Amino acid sequence: MLIAILDFGTTAGDRDRALAQLENERPLVRSMPGNLAFRVYASREDDRTVTVVHEWTDRAAFAAYLASDAFARSNAVLRPLVIDGPVSRRFSAELLESVA
Repeated sequence: MLIAILDFGTTAGDRDRALAQLENERPLVRSMPGNLAFRVYASREDDRTVTVVHEWTDRAAFAAYLASDAFARSNAVLRPLVIDGPVSRRFSAELLESVA
């Protein structure tokens, strides 16, 4: 499993636009082969920071997302809004168990 965590900052006035773009693309990203989760968070610590958490079955599925139209559309909207970051951390993980 690949987990990617993206953090970036916008101005306080632009954060809602950034969040809306990511939320608009979420259904398409979630329907992509290999996507396990796509979560978007607004920081509770400040009014500028956005975090996106992705879970993918493998690197190939994540690479396909990075080459997708959905990624390109979000990048075109978000890049001009970003004033801090972006920082993307990517992890290889093994699921030990799911507890309900």
